[in-house]
Amino acid sequence: MKRLGIIFISGALLMMGCGLQSKAVSEPKSSRVINITDKKVNEAAFKVTKASSKTNVIHTAKNPTSISVMVNKSNALPKGYRPKDLVRPKVKFLFGNQKLEKALLRKPAAAALEKMFKAAAAQKITLYGASGFRSYETQDALFKREVAQYGRKKAEMAVALPGTSEHQTGLAMDITAASVQFHTVEKFAKTKEGIWLDKHAHEYGFILRYPKGKEKITKYEYEPWHFRYVGVKVASAIYKKHITLEEYYSKTGV
Repeated sequence: MKRLGIIFISGALLMMGCGLQSKAVSEPKSSRVINITDKKVNEAAFKVTKASSKTNVIHTAKNPTSISVMVNKSNALPKGYRPKDLVRPKVKFLFGNQKLEKALLRKPAAAALEKMFKAAAAQKITLYGASGFRSYETQDALFKREVAQYGRKKAEMAVALPGTSEHQTGLAMDITAASVQFHTVEKFAKTKEGIWLDKHAHEYGFILRYPKGKEKITKYEYEPWHFRYVGVKVASAIYKKHITLEEYYSKTGV
């Protein structure tokens, strides 16, 4: 999760194992997914004020292990939560074969990702995993860096508060391609890889979690690279109705 663009990772994060090997694809040194330096954040789309931010109540998810768990600005994972079934899916990653935590996903999501990447490859669509699981501690470091660079208000639009990131569920993967130099940027949506994912991800249980035009609902900028596993049934319902996970649950209940 989150947000957009290219962050130059600090030496501290490099010590956590984010350095690239010579044989790996050149990684854009980014864990964030909106390039604020290239694009002005559409603050009006969020209608978030200091007052509303302070009064926002954050609930703790009671079903953190559910593949359809709701995690957003109002719903956090239990303190210290870490999935017990994290595995590395057998797909291409932009950082090659390095043993990094962000290469992990929960078993059902990993299996589905493998099927999706294989199906894409059969149609000459080459996808790369960019960032999967992210611990509370890593998210905390990323958020603090974002605040230091852009201020808290803009940081909250682009990066999840620690504990409220979908990446911590082990069910989300940022996906990229060579056509965007392995970055996580909005123009990915117009590439053949981004278009294929938009049309077919739901067939494998993934949803485009932060769609364009839904910023007021998701409270995050458009992220055409961030896909979340929720299972084929839920993903298909969301895709067919052109809605978000928040809208789906507003009708069915969390």
